[in-house]
Amino acid sequence: MNVNFNGYGENVITFIADSSITAAGVPVKVSDDGKVAKCSANDVFCGVCVGLRDGYAAVQTSGYVRMPATSKIAVGYKKLVADGSGNVAVNSGGRELLVVDSTATEVGFIL
Repeated sequence: MNVNFNGYGENVITFIADSSITAAGVPVKVSDDGKVAKCSANDVFCGVCVGLRDGYAAVQTSGYVRMPATSKIAVGYKKLVADGSGNVAVNSGGRELLVVDSTATEVGFIL
């Protein structure tokens, strides 16, 4: 691809990390006041954990994100959810997000 969406409109918030988050790069949900947890299957995610340190999670809540996907996802507005293993998937109960690029194993979208 000849274009790059990295850096577009990125915002990151610091939350307390639930013990379920063991590494960056996973979709997360707000689980309690000021706290996030790793998403389970079919959870709607608020963002992606982009950093984890000393019990805190840096969560990207807007901008371009590239994540592992369960399959190729068509571009355009799609309803996305977490699949419970760190990937994203299409699901009618998901959050509508703009998919801008996709392969069989990854998807790039705007939060």
